Amino acid sequence: MHGHLIPLCAIFIRLELLALLEFLTILQKMANDKKPAAQQQYDAIMANLRNKQYKPIYILMGAKDGTESYFMDEIAQYITDNVLAPEERDFNQVIFYGADTSMRQVIEQAKRFPMMAEHQVVVLREAQMTKEFDLIEKYIEKPNPQTILVICYKGSIDGRKKYVSQAQKIGEVAAFAPLREWELNAFIEEYVRSKGGSIDRKSSSMVAEHVGSDLKRLRSEIDKVFVVFPPGAPKNITANLVEKCIGISKDFNSFELRDAVVAHNIEKANLIVKHLMGDPRSGGLFVMIPTLFSFFQNLMLAHYAPAPRDATAIMSYLGLRSEFAAKAYVEGMKHYSPMKTIQIIDKFREIDAKSKGLDATGNTTPEELAKELMFFILH
Repeated sequence: MHGHLIPLCAIFIRLELLALLEFLTILQKMANDKKPAAQQQYDAIMANLRNKQYKPIYILMGAKDGTESYFMDEIAQYITDNVLAPEERDFNQVIFYGADTSMRQVIEQAKRFPMMAEHQVVVLREAQMTKEFDLIEKYIEKPNPQTILVICYKGSIDGRKKYVSQAQKIGEVAAFAPLREWELNAFIEEYVRSKGGSIDRKSSSMVAEHVGSDLKRLRSEIDKVFVVFPPGAPKNITANLVEKCIGISKDFNSFELRDAVVAHNIEKANLIVKHLMGDPRSGGLFVMIPTLFSFFQNLMLAHYAPAPRDATAIMSYLGLRSEFAAKAYVEGMKHYSPMKTIQIIDKFREIDAKSKGLDATGNTTPEELAKELMFFILH
């Protein structure tokens, strides 16, 4: 009887591993998207606006807490800055704020025709605070073709409402969700490109980890770096510039920690962890976990990539941008076996749960959890 237990255990372990690989593959596909969905939606709307293909209504939605109003604010700002000439705005551009107005007033203004201009622009900011908001349904049934009505709504509108589907037919309805951690690098790199510059992945990761998902602040921090470039000079943002202009250490960050872990450099890894946990600006454990987990999830995929598992093959299999990035996984496979990698991924779940107060004693501090995690990974 005991002889049958070993094959059965092996089968269960194999099935669990296949399920884990499938899960990691899904995460990898999400992480390798060229642009976040919100960015793609924003780019599509902006492309039409730049081509002067205006719609009679724009319903733009963002997160309820207001942390992700970046995309809708940018669209609204572009419309107010570019649709009308400066001399046309006094009589043909009106901005309302939801707390100080009602939808009846907004509709009354939207029904008016422009004076000596092709369009009238009406913007309603903080629309979630507007009284009688649902009255917009009657206006959308028969909108003024010469009015561009822009509604900025922090929160979400019930998509089952009739006026939402009507607005989708004649205008733009966009709901911008906050970017996830793995989408921030793509946002940063796209913004840098839009300003005629370039930034490597290490530098963008440093900025993302330091600032977080506040896109307005991200843009502001990147703008600080662009100020140092002389006119006409190449705008290549490096880790040294990020450290100088934004104040992030290029030597003590989670990206450098990942490299130390890849090389199994115990002394350097522990030194970086000590610095991160002692610097309240670094994000500590909550920055360490996503960066290291991302590496080990890819490492698991790399272990089961088709042979040969050299840098070129790994780059293609993981959808990486360069062989340099793939070399980290080739190096990692030398130090972390498939079984050890599975155990480390499971440890991330445990530490993450403990950091949120689950399965942990009340005396467990982030510093202690960080030490526990690093000891498990490196020993």
